[in-house]
Amino acid sequence: MPRKKIDFDTVRKIALELPEVEESTAHGSPAIKVRGKLLTCMAVNKSAEPGSLGIRIDFDQRAELVATAPDVYYFTDHYADYPMVLVRLSRIDPDALRDLLRASWRFVTATTPARNRTLRKPKR
Repeated sequence: MPRKKIDFDTVRKIALELPEVEESTAHGSPAIKVRGKLLTCMAVNKSAEPGSLGIRIDFDQRAELVATAPDVYYFTDHYADYPMVLVRLSRIDPDALRDLLRASWRFVTATTPARNRTLRKPKR
């Protein structure tokens, strides 16, 4: 049976299942953010292969992903200094994408404090 094509709509559907995420844009491209911070977006830098998704992840996890599945995960010199891995959407399995987005969510939320939700008292 042929595998379902994964595109940004698939990414959006999976990501919106996570707490506090919202649709947005980054550099004019579709993106998903959590607490206002980038979680994932379509890679728009000319060094990225067409159809690649950029997902924020720590450097150690990125190194492990690239080492174990270089046909799916990669990064270019442009992204080397950023905690982000590039993903070839045409080659990632939906379950692997779901796991990666969850890992990214944990990474981003661990470094981004929750917004203060306390209400201010009105001035008198």
